[in-house]
Amino acid sequence: MYEMGQQKGTKGGGKPKQKATKQQRLSGNDSAGAVGDAIKNSAKSPKPTQKGDDEKSPKKVKSPKTEPVESANGPRESVKQEPQDDDFAAKKKGMKRKRIKDEPIEGASHSTATPTSKNKDKRNGQEEKSAGEDQRKKSKKRREKALKKDDGEHPVSQKPKRTKKEITEARVKKKEDEEKSRWRWWEEEKYEDGYQPLPDNVHFYYAGNKVKLSLAAEEVCLFFAQMLDHEYTTKKVFRDNFFTDWRKEMTHEERTLIKDLDKCNFTELFAMHKARVEARKLMTKEEKLAVKEANQKIVDEYGYCLLDHHKERIGNFKIEPPGLFRGRGEHPKQGMLKTRILPKQVIINCMKGSRVPVAPAGHKWKEVRHDNTVTWLASWTENIQGSIKYIMLNANSKLKGEKDWEKYEVARKLKSCVGNIREQYNQDLKAKQMQTRQRAVALYFIDKLALRAGNEKDEGETADTVGCCSLRVEHITLHEKLDGSECVVEFDFLGKDCIRYYNKVPVIKKVFKNLKLFMENKSPGDDVFDRLTTILLNKHLSSLMPGLSAKVFRTYNASITLQQQLKELSNKSDNEPEKLLSYNRANRAVAILCNHQRAAPKTFDQSMANLQAKIDARKEKLSLAKTELKQAKKEAKTKSSQEPKLQPLVEKKLAAVQRCEEMLLKMELQATDKEENKQISLGTSKLNYLDPRISVAWCRNMVVPVDKIYNKSQRDKFAWALDMTEADFEF
Repeated sequence: MYEMGQQKGTKGGGKPKQKATKQQRLSGNDSAGAVGDAIKNSAKSPKPTQKGDDEKSPKKVKSPKTEPVESANGPRESVKQEPQDDDFAAKKKGMKRKRIKDEPIEGASHSTATPTSKNKDKRNGQEEKSAGEDQRKKSKKRREKALKKDDGEHPVSQKPKRTKKEITEARVKKKEDEEKSRWRWWEEEKYEDGYQPLPDNVHFYYAGNKVKLSLAAEEVCLFFAQMLDHEYTTKKVFRDNFFTDWRKEMTHEERTLIKDLDKCNFTELFAMHKARVEARKLMTKEEKLAVKEANQKIVDEYGYCLLDHHKERIGNFKIEPPGLFRGRGEHPKQGMLKTRILPKQVIINCMKGSRVPVAPAGHKWKEVRHDNTVTWLASWTENIQGSIKYIMLNANSKLKGEKDWEKYEVARKLKSCVGNIREQYNQDLKAKQMQTRQRAVALYFIDKLALRAGNEKDEGETADTVGCCSLRVEHITLHEKLDGSECVVEFDFLGKDCIRYYNKVPVIKKVFKNLKLFMENKSPGDDVFDRLTTILLNKHLSSLMPGLSAKVFRTYNASITLQQQLKELSNKSDNEPEKLLSYNRANRAVAILCNHQRAAPKTFDQSMANLQAKIDARKEKLSLAKTELKQAKKEAKTKSSQEPKLQPLVEKKLAAVQRCEEMLLKMELQATDKEENKQISLGTSKLNYLDPRISVAWCRNMVVPVDKIYNKSQRDKFAWALDMTEADFEF
């Protein structure tokens, strides 16, 4: 189970392993997510006396040791052992310590008399207070002298004494540092619900008149104003949904006044937003560093938890702030208001017995549960589609890594039985039962085209996206002959994330005839596979191989395609940029198979123009270098006997030409790669469908650094693959 961050922890159980007479406590400060409090010892042993900087303290016999101690609820922590009392230290060194006359017994309480003083009290009565203090001071000095003498040449402490001036300066500096680091939150202006009202010089206008909005309406108004330069705000659905939800946040007077979105003027709000964005871009190095350090403190406090006594990073521990829903493509709910998530909507999941993260002041969590059968740490329901959102562990955590590893291992197992499965669904294309035939055709498309199976969903709840099992008649066009091919199926539908899937595929005659049969006497809105569901399909697949589902086919086909393409395109004699282009082309083949498309970046044309300008400049430089080389060779040929230094100059010019050629080749390959990737997303397949061991093995075979393929976060995610993969790995 998990123990979550932002906690001091619970008390550890059990006694310390070492039977010491001094109290033990955890070393260092409690970090976020740490479990286990100070381990408390027996009440018999006194605490060591704490001295200030200006007081003299007895020198220690031995520096503190750290020893791992297992707490009841947490992992093994480093525990600092206090310096032992003088008698204990002396015995440990094997020395016999002399008892000094009238020396008070170590560990005795101030309120309890020593045996010597007790006897004396019986005979002579109670000593005067001042005499007792003098006696204790003398005893202390004699004890220190005796210890120094016993230790011989080994001084107890190597720390030099500080002067009064140094002590005073250190105190002043410490106080100043504390003042600087203190958050003076009481001096800051308090805002409701974390929203900062608009400055007095920024106004919203309706029908040409200034309107002062209520805080709730003003915040939602700003959400729209910040998006004025985005195409979303030009879409009718987005504008209508926004205006409907915005009016819900208005007061009665505001609703009575504001009735037409076209009469609203957000210009000043948009200008303020752009100015803030520009100000962030123009921050100094010191300001950026301060922001980075502040963010790191938040990560240190809230960004970790304990999983099976191991510290693990939490993925995204911040709840998404309120705003306007965008969705993908032409989502019917775009523009609706995503409301602020409050603690009363959040469920916390952590280990039983661990300290629960504290809710913000004045709030309570919806529920705290201790469920070790799930992998989420917190959850809530968002208001747009009613879907449950989760806070999970980071991609490089054990749970995520194990899940990835298992996914690719199941896909590898499919390799050994995919032949039998293909033979089976080919036979089922002639089955008497219509459901079996539909299942066979669907499997054919999932296998050959890497289509998603498609899941059932409530009508009208989300965008009109479909998968293989939910294809409708309107999504398929059959061609007896097309572009010189027979039995061609033309697909045109919106897939996941509203990405259009358009493809013309020649198929075998059995599949073509069955599709004709499935689509007979049906209207465009009817399902092609009306007797098949994703659940039925996956149930059948799991009977063929344990763990097999439609998604496994997609993972298998993506990984096997990458491996085959790398074998065909790669050449060990190529230089590094050429090898990387080959890898990206292999990855691109997978992305095309899986329909991982993207819209061309807005800055694409400009970045290509910049790159082309660099290429042209490099060509000019290469031309100049070649001219200089030619001249140097000519001079070396005619004056070689008179000037022996000319030959090294030729070699230098030759090296310059070679460097220019390499740089030019690298830039041209980069331009080719950029152009080919214009509307293809390589990241999705690389992170979710391609077994990382294929890429790691390729890097080792081709002598290409892994960091050229995977960035830092990706290398962390696939640490297991980097560690276990050999150069001869085969998917």
